[in-house]
Amino acid sequence: MRLIQFENAQGQRQVGIVDGDRVRVVRNSRSTRELALAAIRGQHSLQDEVSHRGCEAGPDYAALLRNGQVLPPLDHEDPAHCLISGTGLTHLGSASTRDKMHQHQSKVEAGMTDTMRIFKWGLEGGKPAAGQVGAQPEWFYKGDGSIVIRPGADFPVPPFAEDAGEEPELTGLYVIGDDGQPYRLGYALGNEFSDHVMERRNYLYLAHSKLRFCAYGPELRVGELPRHLVGRCRILRDGQILWEKEFLSGEDNMCHSLANLEFHHFKYAQFLRPGDVHVHYFGTATLSFADGVKTRPGDRFQIRLDAFGAPLENGIGESAQPLDIGQVRQL
Repeated sequence: MRLIQFENAQGQRQVGIVDGDRVRVVRNSRSTRELALAAIRGQHSLQDEVSHRGCEAGPDYAALLRNGQVLPPLDHEDPAHCLISGTGLTHLGSASTRDKMHQHQSKVEAGMTDTMRIFKWGLEGGKPAAGQVGAQPEWFYKGDGSIVIRPGADFPVPPFAEDAGEEPELTGLYVIGDDGQPYRLGYALGNEFSDHVMERRNYLYLAHSKLRFCAYGPELRVGELPRHLVGRCRILRDGQILWEKEFLSGEDNMCHSLANLEFHHFKYAQFLRPGDVHVHYFGTATLSFADGVKTRPGDRFQIRLDAFGAPLENGIGESAQPLDIGQVRQL
C-alpha cells in the first residue's frame, strides 16, 4: 500500500491510496498522522485502519502532481512537532566521497580521517545480532517541519549557501504513540539537499551544511523495506539531462541495519514526545557533487525508485533571505 496526502479542488486536505493512475480517497481522513494515531490506539496496523475506514473513487494522480496539490506523505499541523534528522556514512561506498571532502593537507593520525574511522566502526559493528546494540552512526539535525517543501516544489537557497546539491536517499517516517513508543509507518523517497562545498571546507561545518530545506515523498510505502533497491537520480537543465546515476539502498547495500539506526535515534528521551512526527534520512553513497557537478537555479532533480511509485521531483528556486547582520535586538 502506498499512501499520499493531497489537497483537493477545494483546498481541503485528504489522504489517498495510489491505485494505478488514480487515487482512492480514504474516508473521514485529513492526515496520515491522524490515521496512524487511530491505528495505534486501536492496536492494529495502518493498513487495517485504512481498510476499516474504507475508500472512494478519487482524482487523477498525475494531475495532482502536475498541479502541486500533493503534500509530503506525513507531517504535523504544528511544524515544530515534526523533527527532520538523518544519519550519514551508512551505505557501502559512502565513505569514499566524504573522505575526499574531509582530508586535509596535513597528515592525519594513523593515515585515517575521522570519516573513515566512523565508517569502519559501522562496517565492523553496524549490524549487531538481534537484541544487541551496534556501533553508533553519524547523526545530524536538519530542522523541523518548516523546512520541508512539497513534491514538485523548488528548494529555497539562502544567499550564504555555497552549494545546492541533491542527496538521493530513503527516509523512515514515524509517529510517537500516546505511551511514548515510536511507530514506523513506512518509508519514502527523499532528497536531503545539502551544501557540500561548505561541508568540504571543514568537516566540523557538517552541522551548518545540513541546515537546508528538504523534500520527501510523494508516496509513503507501508510495510517492510526490500533488502536490495536500485534507483536512479538525475539532474535536468533546460529540459536536458545534465547528470544521471544509479543509487543503491536497502540493508544489503548498507553497513548499518535499519534497526540499529532507529535505536540510536530514538534512544534519546526528547525524541519520544507523544504525537510527534519524525522523518529520518538513512543516507546515500551517490552525489552529483562527487562528479564535479555545480547546480544552479532552474535545475530540476528527479529521484526514482520503482518500488516507491512516482518519482520525487524538485527544483532549485530563488534565495531565501535571512536576517541581516546586526538585526538581533536587545530587550
